[in-house]
Formats: sequence, structure tokens, C-alpha cells
Amino acid sequence: MIHRVLDSGEGWFVGRSRLMGSLREHLDATSQRGRILAVRGRRQVGKSTALERFVEGCGVPYLYATGVYRGSARQHLDGLAAAAHQSRVPLPGADELFAAPPASWRDALGKIGLAARSGPVVVVLDEFPWFVGTDPSLEGELQAVWDRVWEKLPVLLVLIGSDVAMMDRLTGYGRPLFGRVRDVRLGALDPGEVAQALPHADAQEVLDAYLITGGYPRLVQDLVGSGRPTRDWAARCFADPFSPLLATGRFIMDAEFPDSPAASHVLAVIGSQDSGRPGFTDIVSAVADPDERKSTETAVTRALGLLSGPKELIERELPAWAAPKTRLRRYRVADPYLRFWFRYVDQQADLVWRGRPDLPLARFEQDWPTWRGHSVEPVVRQSLLRLAVDHPELGGVEQVAPWWTRDGQTEIDVVATTRATTAVVGTIKWRYSGGVTRHELVRLAHAASLVPHAADARLAAVFPAGDAPAEADLVFRAEDLLAAWRP
Repeated sequence: MIHRVLDSGEGWFVGRSRLMGSLREHLDATSQRGRILAVRGRRQVGKSTALERFVEGCGVPYLYATGVYRGSARQHLDGLAAAAHQSRVPLPGADELFAAPPASWRDALGKIGLAARSGPVVVVLDEFPWFVGTDPSLEGELQAVWDRVWEKLPVLLVLIGSDVAMMDRLTGYGRPLFGRVRDVRLGALDPGEVAQALPHADAQEVLDAYLITGGYPRLVQDLVGSGRPTRDWAARCFADPFSPLLATGRFIMDAEFPDSPAASHVLAVIGSQDSGRPGFTDIVSAVADPDERKSTETAVTRALGLLSGPKELIERELPAWAAPKTRLRRYRVADPYLRFWFRYVDQQADLVWRGRPDLPLARFEQDWPTWRGHSVEPVVRQSLLRLAVDHPELGGVEQVAPWWTRDGQTEIDVVATTRATTAVVGTIKWRYSGGVTRHELVRLAHAASLVPHAADARLAAVFPAGDAPAEADLVFRAEDLLAAWRP
């Protein structure tokens, strides 16, 4: 169900049970020693909402301050004092301690330390990189007060940042807070949490909602508020350039790439070709100037390293049993919503602005069934890997990947492997009606003979709903996949 809460007005909050449990454990542990958490995650995934929900419900005095982009140190210190007075459960002595704004970060941190001597407190610095960006001394001041005072007090210090790469740098080797921070990575809502927001939807509809929204809370909320089926809601969004479905992707891109246009371009190329799952050569060909191919290859290599490493925006896909350095690698956008956004919005947003939303809408209506079938594949594989924890037929499975031949003529959607064998090979047919046919199972069995270590592999049919042919050893429907994500 959707849990309704009061924040700045009536809002809603759904899921995050694992996160809330983890935060509670960290808070309880401060009875022995203070802790610093670095909560990082892409913009729009709901970090601030989740932390606000936690501090308002934990029953412990807290201070929640948010950095201002390019704000001055004075603005930040004034904001900290204002936040101390605005907490629903204020720090002990907050009125006296923050009767006047602190003169410096050393002064501010000292006041918070005095309050913590009375019992446990939670201190949240949201958009922490923005605090540091205007006053680099904050890192050193935090380290000094932590080592001397706060670590010995019941303080839970939470640093939140939307730029995952920058948060890595701020807490990495050679920085003042290195070795003192515990990492908490927050993604968008998973399929099980999307199901909580759509309690009356069937499993197929929930997975459709996940493919389009990517689990971004703002998008899920907009979908829920519309009261419409996912596909109808998405179609109506094309008529409004300010709709969250169209606008959120641009917010994410602007936040991730303020100064990395090359990486942004490579990501857009991968996203636009996502159904074709481009390889390195495909990407270079789409980006390259014919006269500068060598330098383009170098630039693409660097961009792929950034996108798959610190940014965590793309996934490198390898066929099952392939060596890590195989040239058969190909790339896809990791985020389901961004896969949708690049496919249907990025290159066509100007049409919506010019009053021609019918054109991108027509592409969506025509292309959606095919794109949906491709985009669900990584979700299926993730679900099967989660099911392998306690599914009797998937015991010992350590990896679920696709597999394809070097010439690309034969491909298998699901290859589940143990340490030594291929346990399962499967085909995914994500149609609105009808399951996997007997003919498709026969073709799968023939293709499986080419997969390494698959002599005794079982055949699996994966589809949304309906009956499966008797030749299938294993059957996974949408409801089975969704069960993998339920708490």
C-alpha cells in the first residue's frame, strides 16, 4: 500500500523498508560510537524524501540542513541555524545554541557537539558537495571535530550527495574523511516497491510501470495520481513538455554532465540504440568524424570508463562464459527510465515544444511492444538471480546472463550458470497475449547445444502470463519474477 505522510503538505511515501531498517540499525549503534554515513544516489531517486521521513519518525533530536548551489559560506551557516529551529524534534538547547547564526563551521560543529552530550542526535547535511564547494575547509573541520569529539558521542552524521562520482572523491583516499565514512547507496524504487504503490495492478502492469518510470518516486507518484494504466498515462504525458515523464531525464542529464559533454554524447548514442545493444565499434561509428577515428576511439574509451565506473549509468554486457576482456561486449543504459527517455524523448522533445506531440507519441505507440520486450530482459535476469537464493530449481546459480555467437546469428536471452555448468537456458517472450510456443522451445533447445557446459541444461520459458508448452522444464511468469522483489 502507499503510506501517506505529512511533509510540506500532503505527500506520499512508499517502500524503502530495507533502507529504513538499515538507518535504524546505524542509529542504534551510535550508543557505542558515533557514525558517519555517505548516502549517495542519482538525482530524483528520493534520497532527501527518505532521509526526511527517517529523521521525522526516528524519535531522536535532529538537524537537517540543505546546501545551496553556489551559495556562500555565510548562506550555508545561516541556513544551518534556521534548520536547527525548524526541526520537529530539535536538538537539545537549540534555541539558545543557535540564537545567533554560527560564526564559522568550527563554531557550528561545536554547538552541535554540545547538544549531542545530552543524548543521541542525527545531523543531516543534504547536498554535501555544495557545502564543500563554497567552503573547502568544511572537510577538515569535520574531520577534526569528529576525531576529537563527535566519534565519542551518540551522533549519526549523514552526508547526502547526488553526484555519485563527486561523493566518491569527497570520501576517498587522501581526503579528510577517508576511512571514517560508511557507504549507503540509494537507487530508485525496485519492482517490489513499485508494486506497493500499485496494489491493485497485476504483475505484468507493475513491470510495465517499472520499465517506464524506472522506479523514480516522482514518476511513480505521477502515475498513481493519474489513475490510468501505465501505457495510457505515458501516452498522455507526451502532450505536456513539463510532465515529469519528459522532464526528469533532462534534470538527470544536466546534473550528471555539467562539464562532460563527450560522455553525455556517448550515453545518448547508447540510449538511442538500446534495442540494438551497441558494441564499441557501433558507438565509435555513431560518434566519429571519419578523419579523426583514432582520437574518437580514445575519447569513447574514456567516456565508457566514466559511464560504467563512477557514473554507473551504463552496463557492459558479456555473453555467459566469456572472458572479461572479450571483444563481444556490448553496452546498455543501466537505468530503465533512462532507457525509455533516450528512446522516446531525448531526440524528440523539441517536437513536443513545437506543438507536435503526435509524432513522438506515434513512435511510442508503434515501437513500444518491441522495445518493451527488449527492455524487460535485464529485469528478468536480475529477477531470476534473486530467485536463485531459495528457488529449488535454481540452486547453485551464480550468474544469469545472455549468450550470443560471435557472428550474432544465434542469441539466447537467459543462460543461468553455476560455477561449473550451465544449469538453465531460457527464452523471453514478453507479449501482451500468448506465451512461449512449442516451436520456440524447439529452437531454444537447438541453440542451447552451442552454449558451453550446457549438455544437461534445463529449458525455461519466460513470459507475462498464460500457458507454457509441455517441453518447458521451467516456467516463469510475471508474477513469479515480481515475487523475487517482495520483502
